[in-house]
Amino acid sequence: MDNAQLAGKSVIELLDLQRRGEVCALEIVEAHISRIEAVNPKLNAVVCRRYDLASSQARDVDQRRARGDALGPLAGIPVTIKDSIDVVGLPSTFGLSWRRDVLAESDDPHVEKLQRDGAIVLAKTNVAQLLMYFESDNPLYGRTVNPANPDRSCGGSSGGEGAIIAAAGSPLGLGTDIGGSVRIPAAFCGVMSLKPTAGRCPDRGRFSVPIGQTTIASQVGLLARQVDDLALGLTSINGASVGSVAPPLLDSSQLDPSKLTVGFYRDDPALRSSPAIRRAVEQAAKTLADAGMRVVEWQPPALDQATHLFFALLSADGGLGMTAILQREQRHPSVQAMLLFGARSRASLAVIRALLTLLGQPTLAQFTKHFGYHSADQYWQLVQAAIDYRDRFAAAMQVGAKRPSGGSDENIDLILGPVCALPAYRHGSSRDLGLGGGHTLLYNLLGYPAGVIPVTTVRASEQNGRPASRDTVLKAALRCDQDSANLPVAVQIAAPPWAEHRVLAAMRILERANAIDQP
Repeated sequence: MDNAQLAGKSVIELLDLQRRGEVCALEIVEAHISRIEAVNPKLNAVVCRRYDLASSQARDVDQRRARGDALGPLAGIPVTIKDSIDVVGLPSTFGLSWRRDVLAESDDPHVEKLQRDGAIVLAKTNVAQLLMYFESDNPLYGRTVNPANPDRSCGGSSGGEGAIIAAAGSPLGLGTDIGGSVRIPAAFCGVMSLKPTAGRCPDRGRFSVPIGQTTIASQVGLLARQVDDLALGLTSINGASVGSVAPPLLDSSQLDPSKLTVGFYRDDPALRSSPAIRRAVEQAAKTLADAGMRVVEWQPPALDQATHLFFALLSADGGLGMTAILQREQRHPSVQAMLLFGARSRASLAVIRALLTLLGQPTLAQFTKHFGYHSADQYWQLVQAAIDYRDRFAAAMQVGAKRPSGGSDENIDLILGPVCALPAYRHGSSRDLGLGGGHTLLYNLLGYPAGVIPVTTVRASEQNGRPASRDTVLKAALRCDQDSANLPVAVQIAAPPWAEHRVLAAMRILERANAIDQP
């Protein structure tokens, strides 16, 4: 087995190969180092390496195995870590040049737990500046490209992870997610990811959204190429953080699909999904139904309100927190655009909104409604509105599925929908497209677990599904669809809090049904 073949194996396969004595940990680590060095010059996904220490740790695993010592469940498995997550001796820059030489004095609890279970950290990967947009491009490290098409973004903010895992430079990686930051890169790059329930794996990063804002809680999440690898990684990091309120993980293999009801939807009113995105959702819905799940069409309530609450809560300080972190740093255009709106009073935004409407930019005009400085009292009102929205959403799930023959309603156990309204963005498009709908941020606002799995690719006939428009956002969406054939297309599966086992079970059905088709 050569290095390329070994690097293409899953975590489960690599563990099995070691148990059978066919390869050792050092061979696995060296194969992945070789793969990173082969693909990274084109991708620019890995930004910080620790190869010598990784090789030393692999030798230690091999020596312990030879002695018959007890080993952890991830012994000898190489992993990569998002730039913003601390690894001792390496910087966590958040894409900021002033943090290039600030070295972490200890490991993040989730990194510590992975290593305690035997995983070996190879490198850290690129991010969006301040982790605030769906591209991984910053003035410090530059741009990471999509392995499927170098003219497209790998997503963000955990885009370096998505890219290097898709390119087989790593079988498992840690990212963070406050609005889709592990899920969008997975969708754009054609890999899998899982954002846990809020509170299971809290992310304490201090150089993005001010951590005093806790209504929307960032979580450490996972990226991999197989569902079982995600499940194993989640078992490792579950409850690693001080203050985590995580209950034990439940066994997804024990779920009876026929007992679960899936509600699926295709569109967010903010931006209609591309034809390939809509087809992917329908394809996944059919696969789950064929596996015995009850599948019904169901529209989440008031997605526009969820989008408003998300942005209003995160920008309530008028961007003062991000401005302080940036200092005199060069700002990525997407960050500059957010601060332009976030720092304005709501009165001045009303004027800007009127001008944008006159200039034929209704989508952007609507988007400005989500921003503006809020007083403490206004912020508490937003928090209360978020609590009320969560209650409304939970109630809608409880009565969401009508029986075809009448009788009592059934709970929605899982939600199936898009990850983003579009396939992988063209480079630079995040400034105009923002989040491509509210599909990912919805589950950060709710605190629900959500997983992403690729199910298809864009077909040639699906590249021109939008009318021409003067609207800047719609023009960018049209350009994104054009020349998108063969790009990966994924779906998102979410569940109520602490039900990661349902999400993983549904993802495993899609994976085992061979629902992931090729161009």
